[in-house]
Amino acid sequence: MRHRLYYFLPDINSARRAFDNMLLSRIEQKHISFISSATPLPHDLPEANFLVKTDVLHGAVAGMIIGAILGAAFGALLINYYEVGPATVLVTTLMGILFGGWASSMAAAAMPNSQLKKFMPELERGKILMIAHIPSRRVEEIEKMLAERHPEIRFSGEEPHIPVFP
Repeated sequence: MRHRLYYFLPDINSARRAFDNMLLSRIEQKHISFISSATPLPHDLPEANFLVKTDVLHGAVAGMIIGAILGAAFGALLINYYEVGPATVLVTTLMGILFGGWASSMAAAAMPNSQLKKFMPELERGKILMIAHIPSRRVEEIEKMLAERHPEIRFSGEEPHIPVFP
């Protein structure tokens, strides 16, 4: 499991130095990203991807749950009113999961990530947000390294138990 750490940086130069120190600490580039709303990020700093910036994953999960419930209910209604087998419930539930996940993720793709809302005031003031996915066993080491080498960085939060794959 990984922890997602959030840090605010005052400017591009500070972001570059922090990024370099993370790489030197053997945190892979794919696990570090930046968000800036006031100034565009240079090409050498990895910008946060679509999954981090939007609520697609949260929307897909919610849609799948609701789709499963509605699909199972629809399947049960079909069994009660028509002469169909019990496998109908399984089929309609799977169809509900697929359709609910797809439809909800499409709607959520247009919405900013609800986890990032608390950071918007600082981003609008020109700060740069660094998001790092750190292995659980190395969180203290990385926090200490950043605090020692970058007094200008402000720790802004942590989310534990992020799956390894994103």
